[in-house]
Amino acid sequence: MSAQIIESEETLIIETPERVPLAFALASIGNRFLAVAIDHTIQYLGIILVLIVFGFAAGVFTSEDATFIDSLGADTPKWIVAVMILVIFLLFTGYFAFFEWWWDGQTPGKRLMKLRVIREDGRPITLWEAIARNILRIFDAIPGFVIPIYSIGLIVVFLNSRDQRVGDMFAGTVVIRERTDEAPTFAETFSNPVADAAFRRVQQRTAFDSSISSITEAEIEIVESFLRRRWDLTDRQRIWMAWRIALPIMFRLKPRYDSATFTYEGFLEELLHKFHAKQRFLN
Repeated sequence: MSAQIIESEETLIIETPERVPLAFALASIGNRFLAVAIDHTIQYLGIILVLIVFGFAAGVFTSEDATFIDSLGADTPKWIVAVMILVIFLLFTGYFAFFEWWWDGQTPGKRLMKLRVIREDGRPITLWEAIARNILRIFDAIPGFVIPIYSIGLIVVFLNSRDQRVGDMFAGTVVIRERTDEAPTFAETFSNPVADAAFRRVQQRTAFDSSISSITEAEIEIVESFLRRRWDLTDRQRIWMAWRIALPIMFRLKPRYDSATFTYEGFLEELLHKFHAKQRFLN
């Protein structure tokens, strides 16, 4: 899908495959700064904890005169030093990429600040985008390295209409603020009586390749409720709710699909059919 993207101040408007525009609030610099400060605090506390654990394992703290580095180099087995360096390296370089991929575009800091990283077309980021946007974090953090200052990142965000830092532009991602207070809640959406109990496809089939073994009954109930009651919603509400329901599921399933025929509503229809087909097979 070649999504048409229209930007305005503080807002990113993305046209969905159904040709309905969705407005996303771009994360402010202040919120992003607080989120990254929280993340770096967690990151460095983790590194300090690793140093303490390996320091005790290597007997570093039993030596009164030698420094930490000298003690590690003296009688400590080389494999302990190698494992410690590897763990610290992974914490330092992989913290952001791991959480953004594993936690649906969020790190602990972003989750606290209600921010999320998504692709420029509104779809969930993949492992590639999570790695790609964080490869250039070192460049964005210039002039800092051990203690990042993010001077380059701030300048680029100020100059960019989508509030993207260099890593975002490279990976094709944006950071949005989740406006859950402005979107219809699940309770509001599904409170009306069922208007159409018939279960049928109305979208072009959105075939995808992924294991659905991790899908829970509760998630399928939400999907089914939406598909049965979508006719009570306006087109905009329907597309918005389909996106809200599909996004966390897509983050977890990491499905492979044809972008040319993809729609969020069609994805949910296909997911439900796959789930029921699997249940019939198991029974």
